Amino acid sequence: MIEWIELNVPGFGILKLEHLVSDYTGTLSLDGKLLPGIKEKLTKAAQSLKIHVLTADTFGTAKAELADAPCEVHIITGENLDVQKEDYVKKLGAEKVVAFGNGINDRKMLKVARLGIVVTGSEGCAVESLLAADVHVTNVKDGIDLLLNPKRLKAILRF
Repeated sequence: MIEWIELNVPGFGILKLEHLVSDYTGTLSLDGKLLPGIKEKLTKAAQSLKIHVLTADTFGTAKAELADAPCEVHIITGENLDVQKEDYVKKLGAEKVVAFGNGINDRKMLKVARLGIVVTGSEGCAVESLLAADVHVTNVKDGIDLLLNPKRLKAILRF
């Protein structure tokens, strides 16, 4: 049974997180290859959160790379990828979502999620996504570690 993440952050409010929604390309991967150590981090996070990966899958590798990871992979296509990601988060209940992303098409889901974490990583991040997020990390492993060690998150968000 999953035990959700709950945290009371002075000034920021109460977080009751049930879902982790992440982009793949540039967030969990580099050039289509899953970053080292990410499966292990996702496995730990899956003890507290249901994990969803939303991606346009630029390199066509997401499903294969995440085949044995504890997550649902959703390939999105067509136009308005940013709106599709935002709508997905809203359908889950945005107030229960932590979102990770780096691209311009992640900005709306980062903004609407209760907690938006932008990842710079080797591929960088879109400035609009940086401005839409609540937290910035230089790699996704550090972002997931914030969830696994909530006092770190509390120290960043409190005001």
